[in-house]
Amino acid sequence: MAFFRAQERTKERFSLLLLDLEEYYFEQHTAYYVTSTLKKQRKIRGSFKICSKSIIFDPEELAESIIKIPLRDCKKIEFVEEEKNPFNEPRQSAISILCKQVIYIKESNVIAPYRNEREEKTLTFQLEVWSKTEDVVQTLLQLHRASCLEKLGDQTAMIAANLQSRMARSSFDKNCFQSVAENPHMECTVEMVMPLVCNPGHVCVTDKNLYFQPLNGYPENVIQIELHNVRRIYKRRHGLRPLFIWMSTWVHVFGLPAQGLEVFCSENDFCSDIYLKFYNTADRDEIYYYIATFLENHMTEHTAESYMLQWQRGHLSNYQYLLHLNNLADRSCNDLSQYPVFPWVIADYTSPRLDMTNAATFRDLSKPVGALNKERLDRLLARYRGMPEPSFMYGSHYSSPGYVLFYLVRVAPEHMLCLQNGRYDHADRMFNSIGETWKNCLEGATDFKELIPEFYGTDPSFLENRMSLDLGRRQNGSLVGDVVLPPWATDSSDFLQKHKDALESQYVSEHLHEWIDLVFGFKQRGSEAVAAHNVFHPLTYEGGIDCDRIEDTDQRIAMLTQILEFGQTPTQLFTSPHPQRITPRFQNITRSSSINSPDAELSPASQGEDSSFEDLTEESRKLAWANMESLKPVSSHKIHKEAVTGIAVSRDGSAVFSTSQDSTLKMFSKELKEFQRSMSFCNMPLSSCLVLADSKTVVCSSWDNNVYFYSIPYGRRQDTLMGHDDAVSKMCWFENRLYTASWDSTVKVWECTSDSFSTHKRSQFNLLDELEHDAGVNTVGLNPAGTLLVSGCKDGTVTIWDTSNYRTLQQIHCHSGTIHHTAFSPDSRHVLSVGADSCMKVIDVQTGMVISSVKAEEEQRCFCWDGNWVLCGGRSGDLLLWDLLTNTVTKRIPAHSGAVTAMWMSELCTTVITGGEDRQIIFWKLQS
Repeated sequence: MAFFRAQERTKERFSLLLLDLEEYYFEQHTAYYVTSTLKKQRKIRGSFKICSKSIIFDPEELAESIIKIPLRDCKKIEFVEEEKNPFNEPRQSAISILCKQVIYIKESNVIAPYRNEREEKTLTFQLEVWSKTEDVVQTLLQLHRASCLEKLGDQTAMIAANLQSRMARSSFDKNCFQSVAENPHMECTVEMVMPLVCNPGHVCVTDKNLYFQPLNGYPENVIQIELHNVRRIYKRRHGLRPLFIWMSTWVHVFGLPAQGLEVFCSENDFCSDIYLKFYNTADRDEIYYYIATFLENHMTEHTAESYMLQWQRGHLSNYQYLLHLNNLADRSCNDLSQYPVFPWVIADYTSPRLDMTNAATFRDLSKPVGALNKERLDRLLARYRGMPEPSFMYGSHYSSPGYVLFYLVRVAPEHMLCLQNGRYDHADRMFNSIGETWKNCLEGATDFKELIPEFYGTDPSFLENRMSLDLGRRQNGSLVGDVVLPPWATDSSDFLQKHKDALESQYVSEHLHEWIDLVFGFKQRGSEAVAAHNVFHPLTYEGGIDCDRIEDTDQRIAMLTQILEFGQTPTQLFTSPHPQRITPRFQNITRSSSINSPDAELSPASQGEDSSFEDLTEESRKLAWANMESLKPVSSHKIHKEAVTGIAVSRDGSAVFSTSQDSTLKMFSKELKEFQRSMSFCNMPLSSCLVLADSKTVVCSSWDNNVYFYSIPYGRRQDTLMGHDDAVSKMCWFENRLYTASWDSTVKVWECTSDSFSTHKRSQFNLLDELEHDAGVNTVGLNPAGTLLVSGCKDGTVTIWDTSNYRTLQQIHCHSGTIHHTAFSPDSRHVLSVGADSCMKVIDVQTGMVISSVKAEEEQRCFCWDGNWVLCGGRSGDLLLWDLLTNTVTKRIPAHSGAVTAMWMSELCTTVITGGEDRQIIFWKLQS
């Protein structure tokens, strides 16, 4: 858990949480707290800590209280010079502090609310190193003057100057390197960010390690992270709190978002190993890119869209996906104002048994918490409509430091005490019951909070009062203890397990995208947010308030502090509707009648009607794609005089047909391994070919605007379809319908009214529809079920059509140049396109969102894919195997001496045939 990362590094009772918010811990000295009574003088040894707004004395004896003296409450700080008594024994010099308030913390070493003594009192401290006493007093006097300034801005500026001076006088100690052979790359001043606190120091990155050396030596002298252990790094904007940029004239610029860098040494943990806040963006970026490019094991920098593709296809759980989205949206467990946010998913906290087959068990994920109760929403909307600008529906946010600590007070009591000036909340307002908390979120006038990741984790300690904390007594007389669980949970571990099961359930998987739209997506802001009743206070949105226009420094800092405590809306990741997850109930993977992709090794006809055949072939395909790196060439044949443009194979796999820019259709015998026939229909290039289901007819498209039908048994042209005003670029066939794409900016749909092509009458083709485009259509494809059509144009536009009514479902301008090839995934959920801009785009069919964009090193011309993996042919002539889920090339296979221009793959994905500009056809086979 995030709150134990810093504490794990030290066993001290002292913590930065004992400081005020926005306070710095500067230095510490071994000292004695001197108390006097009528009978005797007592010295208590401990650590005297100088902070920017207070003095803290941490005694070594655990039974003694930690003493905190706010500098603003000090009336006098004096240096008491050493004296000599009659026996010439020197009396140690001391620091005398007259103050009107002393705060006692951890009395009897118990974490409890602080005790304040508000009366004038003089405290005396003696440093173990006497010679430093006068310097320490001068430092305290300087900080005391800062704390007594009337304007908060002046106080802050003076403290910042003190911090700058300290940082400038120090540097990273290279004696701390793990090895003398390490080569330092750079170092700079930073702050380490932890929940509610920041610690200044120096960061140094070498060719082996990342080091952070705190200015004050807390929690240890040096924190080291080995670069080879780093798995993820993220750039961050650290809250919207004041950031001071130091210049030679000590000009202080307030309100700029800090530039952060968060480093993870684990794949799926939401707690990072270190979070650094930089004063200079260039410093942050240099270290980020150095680590990213240096590490061999550094993962590809994922986008929200690439994670979405993995989640959609079941490679990420709902929990993992939400963690990644939170990370990408600047949410961090080290920043309580931007803590990861998770949804309430269960609405039933009263039943003895949790029924996850009942939709009523679950919360409506299409609505924000504030809109779940209609009566409350109506009241909020009435207020909203009468509110002057800037108007808002909800005055509080769904995530804030207070809400996070509301849930975590039992494991992070010191954080709660820090946030609330040394006090717990009222016992009846604590996190007492999950059912009560949910009810208040539904009915409370100002309670709209969501959940945190811990509710879906494995550590139930935040639900149990294991430290026996005295959190108060409720009005009914009961003490605040463990959180009361729903009746359907036997204990806290059982609750977490069932809560995790609910998050991964069928219902939530089908509806989680609706909640993502609200929190990270297109319903987060603007008119869509208004329509979804998802409008929060302007302070919660980045850029919602222009702090630079507030001239008064005190007002500006107060506004920024309010933003920090109020909660912040995540960075918006999506601007269009988020696609739904592909869940088993919706995975209707219908396969075509194998017009273009029969497999000679295992054809459906040879398998009979075995019901297990679909499962067998699907498993075979998965195994084949997993083994695609072992693809090897079997033979190559140069049978054309110009570039190959299309490849098709007969149903039994015995004959391979190819078209070329040399205007010929060639027939090659796979068994005899020799060229058998050549047919020329015109003197212009042929652009594509396909074999009809009866394996008796080959259809070819031509640049002369026509489509030609060739009879395999008779070895002659048997029909011509003159249907376009420009070159026919691509075709596809399903059942008795032919789809022809043309550079005349149309796709035409033809219905064949005859079962054979024995006559030359054009009447056997009826034009059913003409699909208009804004530019020439270069490619067209059908999904396996024939229910969807995709077309790609020369202007970079992809259009998805419904073949039942030929209406446009989606139109996406996603390439900057000609689209060479488009194809549906086997499950029809996605379309992949490649273009002249060297990009590969994955489009979600349901929403039209580009959910993955890959920039290749070279232009890709053709491909085959299974939804996750892509085998594509590029301009260089090589075959590339892409893993779309990680956006990486896993294999480059040398193939043609010119661009790969055509590709065919067998149904079981074990045989591949490619054609290229080098006029060759190459046969490939997967090796066992």
